[in-house]
Amino acid sequence: MLLNRTAIAVMTTAALGATLGAPMAGAATLEEIKAKGTIRIAVANEIPYGYVDPNGEAMGAGPDVAKKIVADLGIENIEWVTTNFSALIPGLQADRFDMVAAEMAILPERCQQVLFSNPNTSYGEGLLVAADNPKGVTAYGDFAKNPELKVAIMSGADQLAMMQKLGVPEENLVMIGSNADAISTVSTGRADAYAATSLTASGLASQSDKVAVVDDFTDPVIDGTPARSWGGFTFAQGNEELRDAVNTALAAYKATPEWHDTVTGYGFTEADTKGSTEKTGAELCGS
Repeated sequence: MLLNRTAIAVMTTAALGATLGAPMAGAATLEEIKAKGTIRIAVANEIPYGYVDPNGEAMGAGPDVAKKIVADLGIENIEWVTTNFSALIPGLQADRFDMVAAEMAILPERCQQVLFSNPNTSYGEGLLVAADNPKGVTAYGDFAKNPELKVAIMSGADQLAMMQKLGVPEENLVMIGSNADAISTVSTGRADAYAATSLTASGLASQSDKVAVVDDFTDPVIDGTPARSWGGFTFAQGNEELRDAVNTALAAYKATPEWHDTVTGYGFTEADTKGSTEKTGAELCGS
Protein backbone atom coordinates (compact mmCIF):
# COMPACT_ATOMS: atom_id res chain seq x y z
CA MET A 1 0.00 0.00 0.00
CA LEU A 2 1.33 3.43 -0.88
CA LEU A 3 2.15 6.01 1.76
CA ASN A 4 -1.07 7.70 2.85
CA ARG A 5 0.36 10.23 5.25
CA THR A 6 2.35 12.17 2.70
CA ALA A 7 2.64 15.85 3.48
CA ILE A 8 2.25 17.79 0.26
CA ALA A 9 4.15 21.07 0.56
CA VAL A 10 4.58 22.27 -3.00
CA MET A 11 7.08 25.00 -3.79
CA THR A 12 6.84 26.81 -7.11
CA THR A 13 9.79 27.66 -9.30
CA ALA A 14 9.43 31.26 -8.21
CA ALA A 15 9.74 30.22 -4.60
CA LEU A 16 12.84 28.22 -5.42
CA GLY A 17 14.31 31.26 -7.09
CA ALA A 18 14.10 33.12 -3.80
CA THR A 19 16.56 30.61 -2.32
CA LEU A 20 19.23 31.01 -4.97
CA GLY A 21 21.28 33.24 -2.71
CA ALA A 22 21.21 30.77 0.17
CA PRO A 23 24.53 29.15 1.12
CA MET A 24 25.12 25.58 -0.03
CA ALA A 25 24.88 22.90 2.64
CA GLY A 26 25.69 19.22 2.84
CA ALA A 27 22.96 16.80 1.82
CA ALA A 28 20.93 15.29 4.67
CA THR A 29 21.84 11.69 5.43
CA LEU A 30 19.29 8.89 5.57
CA GLU A 31 19.60 8.86 9.36
CA GLU A 32 18.92 12.61 9.53
CA ILE A 33 15.93 12.30 7.18
CA LYS A 34 14.46 9.48 9.28
CA ALA A 35 14.98 11.48 12.48
CA LYS A 36 13.19 14.46 10.94
CA GLY A 37 10.46 12.25 9.52
CA THR A 38 10.30 14.14 6.22
CA ILE A 39 12.10 13.80 2.90
CA ARG A 40 12.10 16.54 0.25
CA ILE A 41 11.50 15.17 -3.25
CA ALA A 42 11.54 17.25 -6.44
CA VAL A 43 9.63 16.81 -9.70
CA ALA A 44 9.67 18.82 -12.93
CA ASN A 45 5.91 18.80 -13.61
CA GLU A 46 6.40 16.50 -16.59
CA ILE A 47 3.53 14.10 -17.28
CA PRO A 48 3.69 11.08 -16.87
CA TYR A 49 7.10 11.02 -15.18
CA GLY A 50 6.58 13.27 -12.17
CA TYR A 51 4.15 16.12 -11.58
CA VAL A 52 1.77 17.70 -9.09
CA ASP A 53 -1.91 17.72 -10.09
CA PRO A 54 -4.32 20.66 -9.56
CA ASN A 55 -5.29 19.20 -6.17
CA GLY A 56 -1.70 19.33 -4.97
CA GLU A 57 -1.20 15.56 -5.22
CA ALA A 58 2.13 14.29 -6.49
CA MET A 59 1.56 11.90 -9.39
CA GLY A 60 3.51 10.03 -12.06
CA ALA A 61 5.70 6.97 -12.38
CA GLY A 62 8.43 8.57 -10.28
CA PRO A 63 6.34 9.93 -7.39
CA ASP A 64 4.05 6.90 -7.10
CA VAL A 65 7.01 4.54 -6.80
CA ALA A 66 8.82 6.99 -4.52
CA LYS A 67 5.84 7.02 -2.13
CA LYS A 68 6.10 3.25 -1.73
CA ILE A 69 9.87 3.34 -1.29
CA VAL A 70 9.72 6.15 1.27
CA ALA A 71 7.11 4.25 3.27
CA ASP A 72 9.29 1.12 3.19
CA LEU A 73 12.23 3.16 4.50
CA GLY A 74 10.15 4.25 7.48
CA ILE A 75 9.93 7.92 6.52
CA GLU A 76 6.49 9.31 7.34
CA ASN A 77 6.20 12.41 5.17
CA ILE A 78 7.19 13.74 1.76
CA GLU A 79 7.59 17.43 0.99
CA TRP A 80 7.12 17.74 -2.77
CA VAL A 81 9.03 20.44 -4.62
CA THR A 82 8.26 21.49 -8.21
CA THR A 83 10.83 23.20 -10.40
CA ASN A 84 12.06 23.37 -14.00
CA PHE A 85 13.85 20.29 -15.29
CA SER A 86 17.08 22.27 -15.75
CA ALA A 87 17.01 23.20 -12.04
CA LEU A 88 16.86 19.63 -10.72
CA ILE A 89 20.59 18.91 -10.60
CA PRO A 90 21.55 22.38 -9.30
CA GLY A 91 18.82 22.02 -6.67
CA LEU A 92 20.29 18.75 -5.41
CA GLN A 93 23.75 20.27 -5.35
CA ALA A 94 22.47 23.23 -3.31
CA ASP A 95 20.54 20.97 -0.89
CA ARG A 96 17.12 22.37 -1.82
CA PHE A 97 15.79 18.81 -1.84
CA ASP A 98 17.03 15.34 -0.93
CA MET A 99 15.91 13.35 -3.95
CA VAL A 100 14.50 13.79 -7.45
CA ALA A 101 11.62 11.63 -8.72
CA ALA A 102 11.43 12.97 -12.29
CA GLU A 103 12.56 9.80 -14.09
CA MET A 104 15.63 11.73 -15.24
CA ALA A 105 17.61 9.78 -17.85
CA ILE A 106 20.76 8.24 -16.39
CA LEU A 107 23.66 9.59 -18.46
CA PRO A 108 27.43 9.47 -17.80
CA GLU A 109 27.75 13.26 -17.88
CA ARG A 110 25.00 13.60 -15.29
CA CYS A 111 26.60 10.89 -13.16
CA GLN A 112 29.59 13.19 -12.76
CA GLN A 113 27.33 15.70 -10.98
CA VAL A 114 24.81 13.58 -9.03
CA LEU A 115 24.09 10.02 -7.93
CA PHE A 116 21.49 7.82 -9.63
CA SER A 117 19.53 4.84 -8.41
CA ASN A 118 19.07 1.79 -10.59
CA PRO A 119 16.45 2.42 -13.30
CA ASN A 120 12.81 2.66 -12.34
CA THR A 121 11.63 3.03 -15.94
CA SER A 122 12.79 2.83 -19.54
CA TYR A 123 11.39 4.78 -22.48
CA GLY A 124 11.96 5.69 -26.13
CA GLU A 125 11.85 8.92 -28.14
CA GLY A 126 9.15 10.81 -30.07
CA LEU A 127 8.21 14.03 -31.88
CA LEU A 128 5.34 16.46 -31.34
CA VAL A 129 4.31 18.29 -34.52
CA ALA A 130 1.54 20.59 -35.67
CA ALA A 131 -1.71 18.80 -36.52
CA ASP A 132 -1.43 16.87 -39.81
CA ASN A 133 2.38 17.19 -39.65
CA PRO A 134 2.58 19.81 -42.48
CA LYS A 135 6.38 19.49 -42.84
CA GLY A 136 6.30 15.68 -42.99
CA VAL A 137 8.81 15.27 -40.17
CA THR A 138 9.44 11.65 -39.15
CA ALA A 139 12.85 11.54 -37.46
CA TYR A 140 15.34 13.55 -35.44
CA GLY A 141 17.75 13.29 -38.35
CA ASP A 142 15.40 15.35 -40.54
CA PHE A 143 16.61 18.47 -38.77
CA ALA A 144 20.18 17.75 -39.83
CA LYS A 145 19.21 17.07 -43.45
CA ASN A 146 16.90 20.05 -43.96
CA PRO A 147 18.33 23.43 -42.88
CA GLU A 148 14.88 25.02 -43.02
CA LEU A 149 13.45 22.81 -40.27
CA LYS A 150 13.62 23.87 -36.62
CA VAL A 151 13.17 21.61 -33.62
CA ALA A 152 12.31 22.67 -30.08
CA ILE A 153 14.06 21.08 -27.07
CA MET A 154 13.54 21.63 -23.35
CA SER A 155 16.52 23.19 -21.59
CA GLY A 156 18.48 20.52 -19.73
CA ALA A 157 16.91 17.61 -21.63
CA ASP A 158 19.11 14.90 -23.16
CA GLN A 159 17.52 15.42 -26.61
CA LEU A 160 20.01 18.28 -27.04
CA ALA A 161 22.95 15.86 -26.97
CA MET A 162 21.12 13.56 -29.40
CA MET A 163 20.59 16.39 -31.88
CA GLN A 164 24.21 17.47 -31.59
CA LYS A 165 25.44 13.94 -32.27
CA LEU A 166 23.15 13.74 -35.29
CA GLY A 167 24.71 16.92 -36.65
CA VAL A 168 21.73 19.25 -36.25
CA PRO A 169 23.03 22.85 -36.58
CA GLU A 170 22.68 25.06 -33.52
CA GLU A 171 20.58 27.56 -35.48
CA ASN A 172 17.98 24.83 -36.08
CA LEU A 173 17.44 24.37 -32.33
CA VAL A 174 14.78 26.27 -30.39
CA MET A 175 15.28 26.04 -26.63
CA ILE A 176 12.20 26.24 -24.37
CA GLY A 177 11.94 26.35 -20.60
CA SER A 178 9.40 23.60 -19.99
CA ASN A 179 7.10 21.08 -21.62
CA ALA A 180 4.24 23.48 -21.03
CA ASP A 181 5.71 25.73 -23.74
CA ALA A 182 5.85 22.98 -26.37
CA ILE A 183 2.28 23.11 -27.66
CA SER A 184 2.35 26.84 -28.40
CA THR A 185 5.90 26.66 -29.79
CA VAL A 186 4.89 24.01 -32.33
CA SER A 187 1.33 25.13 -33.10
CA THR A 188 2.43 28.72 -33.85
CA GLY A 189 5.27 27.60 -36.12
CA ARG A 190 8.11 28.86 -33.95
CA ALA A 191 9.45 25.32 -34.32
CA ASP A 192 8.40 22.55 -36.69
CA ALA A 193 8.49 19.90 -33.98
CA TYR A 194 9.27 19.29 -30.33
CA ALA A 195 11.69 16.48 -29.52
CA ALA A 196 10.91 14.58 -26.34
CA THR A 197 10.33 11.09 -25.07
CA SER A 198 7.42 9.23 -26.65
CA LEU A 199 5.37 9.44 -23.46
CA THR A 200 5.90 13.18 -23.12
CA ALA A 201 4.95 13.79 -26.75
CA SER A 202 1.80 11.66 -26.44
CA GLY A 203 0.78 13.41 -23.24
CA LEU A 204 1.12 16.83 -24.84
CA ALA A 205 -0.79 15.76 -27.95
CA SER A 206 -3.71 14.70 -25.77
CA GLN A 207 -4.02 18.25 -24.46
CA SER A 208 -4.64 20.05 -27.77
CA ASP A 209 -6.02 19.28 -31.22
CA LYS A 210 -3.50 21.76 -32.66
CA VAL A 211 -0.68 19.26 -32.25
CA ALA A 212 -0.10 15.54 -32.79
CA VAL A 213 2.59 12.90 -32.37
CA VAL A 214 4.44 11.50 -35.38
CA ASP A 215 2.94 8.04 -35.83
CA ASP A 216 5.58 6.80 -38.27
CA PHE A 217 8.43 8.07 -36.13
CA THR A 218 11.84 6.50 -36.72
CA ASP A 219 13.92 5.95 -33.59
CA PRO A 220 17.21 7.88 -33.69
CA VAL A 221 20.39 5.83 -33.81
CA ILE A 222 23.00 7.45 -31.57
CA ASP A 223 26.57 6.14 -31.65
CA GLY A 224 25.32 3.07 -33.50
CA THR A 225 22.58 2.21 -31.01
CA PRO A 226 18.82 2.95 -31.19
CA ALA A 227 18.04 5.59 -28.59
CA ARG A 228 16.45 4.35 -25.37
CA SER A 229 16.58 6.09 -22.01
CA TRP A 230 16.55 4.70 -18.48
CA GLY A 231 15.05 6.90 -15.80
CA GLY A 232 15.99 6.71 -12.15
CA PHE A 233 15.87 8.57 -8.85
CA THR A 234 18.56 11.16 -8.30
CA PHE A 235 20.57 12.21 -5.23
CA ALA A 236 23.37 14.58 -4.28
CA GLN A 237 26.97 13.40 -4.56
CA GLY A 238 28.10 11.84 -1.30
CA ASN A 239 24.64 10.55 -0.40
CA GLU A 240 25.37 6.92 -1.27
CA GLU A 241 23.62 5.65 1.88
CA LEU A 242 20.27 7.10 0.79
CA ARG A 243 20.82 5.98 -2.82
CA ASP A 244 21.66 2.43 -1.73
CA ALA A 245 18.64 2.22 0.57
CA VAL A 246 16.39 3.37 -2.27
CA ASN A 247 17.97 0.79 -4.59
CA THR A 248 17.20 -2.01 -2.14
CA ALA A 249 13.58 -0.92 -1.70
CA LEU A 250 13.18 -0.34 -5.44
CA ALA A 251 14.44 -3.83 -6.32
CA ALA A 252 11.92 -5.40 -3.93
CA TYR A 253 9.04 -3.31 -5.29
CA LYS A 254 9.90 -4.01 -8.94
CA ALA A 255 9.50 -7.72 -8.21
CA THR A 256 5.80 -7.19 -7.44
CA PRO A 257 2.74 -6.89 -9.72
CA GLU A 258 1.98 -3.58 -8.00
CA TRP A 259 5.05 -1.91 -9.49
CA HIS A 260 4.15 -3.21 -12.96
CA ASP A 261 0.59 -1.91 -12.61
CA THR A 262 1.85 1.47 -11.39
CA VAL A 263 4.15 2.24 -14.32
CA THR A 264 1.96 0.71 -17.04
CA GLY A 265 -0.89 2.77 -15.63
CA TYR A 266 1.04 5.83 -16.79
CA GLY A 267 1.47 4.53 -20.33
CA PHE A 268 4.74 2.61 -20.11
CA THR A 269 4.65 -0.44 -22.37
CA GLU A 270 5.64 -4.04 -21.70
CA ALA A 271 8.82 -3.34 -23.66
CA ASP A 272 9.49 -0.39 -21.35
CA THR A 273 9.00 -2.40 -18.17
CA LYS A 274 11.21 -5.20 -19.46
CA GLY A 275 13.79 -2.71 -20.66
CA SER A 276 14.00 -1.12 -17.22
CA THR A 277 15.71 -4.26 -15.90
CA GLU A 278 18.31 -4.54 -18.66
CA LYS A 279 20.88 -2.16 -17.15
CA THR A 280 21.96 -1.00 -13.70
CA GLY A 281 22.62 2.57 -12.71
CA ALA A 282 26.34 1.82 -12.49
CA GLU A 283 26.37 0.40 -16.02
CA LEU A 284 24.55 3.42 -17.39
CA CYS A 285 26.99 5.72 -15.60
CA GLY A 286 29.84 3.88 -17.29
CA SER A 287 31.34 2.54 -14.08
